[in-house]
Amino acid sequence: MSVETSKPVPRPGILDIAAYVPGKEHAPGVARVYKLSSNETPFGASPKAIEAFRDAAGHLERYPDGQALVLRTAIGAVHGLNPANIMCGNGSDELLGLLCHVYLGKGDEAIITEHGFLVYKIQIMGAGATPVTVKEKDATVDVDAIIAAITPKTKMVFIANPGNPTGTYVPVSEIRRLHAALPKSAVLVLDAAYAEYVRRNDYEAGIELVSSNANVVMTRTFSKVYGLAALRIGWMFAPVDIIDAVNRVRSPFNMNTAAISAGAAAVRDQAFVQGAVSFNQMWIEKITGALETFGLKVTPSVANFVLIHFPDVEGKRAAEADEFLTSRGYILRAVKAYGFPNSLRMSVGPEEANRAVIEALGEFMGRKA
Repeated sequence: MSVETSKPVPRPGILDIAAYVPGKEHAPGVARVYKLSSNETPFGASPKAIEAFRDAAGHLERYPDGQALVLRTAIGAVHGLNPANIMCGNGSDELLGLLCHVYLGKGDEAIITEHGFLVYKIQIMGAGATPVTVKEKDATVDVDAIIAAITPKTKMVFIANPGNPTGTYVPVSEIRRLHAALPKSAVLVLDAAYAEYVRRNDYEAGIELVSSNANVVMTRTFSKVYGLAALRIGWMFAPVDIIDAVNRVRSPFNMNTAAISAGAAAVRDQAFVQGAVSFNQMWIEKITGALETFGLKVTPSVANFVLIHFPDVEGKRAAEADEFLTSRGYILRAVKAYGFPNSLRMSVGPEEANRAVIEALGEFMGRKA
């Protein structure tokens, strides 16, 4: 005889999921605040994207194009891809969730890495599967550790490349080696959210690997270098069979018209993107060099943020640095949930913010900038 409960109960495993907590945005009592906690670009969006967004306001009574054809066509033209292999979503988070929903279930395992994006674990558990976390090596994805963790239950592997919050990357040769060791029935997901920032000859976002295999997916976002985080635009490049399967469960109108229009204009404005990338490259080097002179360790980053490690000394730890910076209006990201209890992640911001944080951290460490 079943026992009637007094309220609806989520299915087993849901309440075991730790909800995602974004970086803080406010510094109470501070007049001027610089938010450097969410890896947002200081350049904002392309003027062409803003113009397209405004134009979309004249047609709010109409449903958006459920296939996002204008956006898929623009992405395909810029990257030399067939739009049939592209799917757009409400941020890459939605696409990651859909992949889990389609390819994972009870009894399946999905491999994630020690410092990987927290959303992977959430979506894996949400699908009823088991996340298997492997160690990283020097804050970098360890391909050998992933290969050692592969079992007959492995149905998916998530690689953030570059990683967040580390800013490190895996060379394409290592990604190929990992793929060669993966069962053909398992999906390799390459999350290349920060790919536009990388300037390394041995890096490849995933396009080549997807093009030549049936079990690789690359996801990308417009929230970083394109400055369209508010519109939640993500896309994935995948084999047509995977696109077909995911399309069967995707919401019919999962993207709004403004996002489709602004995204298409943004991706075609590559001159704007290159300006943002050049600025970022300059400041990554300046920030890293300055902080290292204060005795702080900074993980080498190819993205638009740096991971700063603080000494395990009373008065100089990350939590105290966070409080010190916040009191002055500089908001960085605490990354304890990512496995770095004594570190902060700093996004590259506008010049005045970068200089101010360098000066403030110099003061905190008892050094001069």
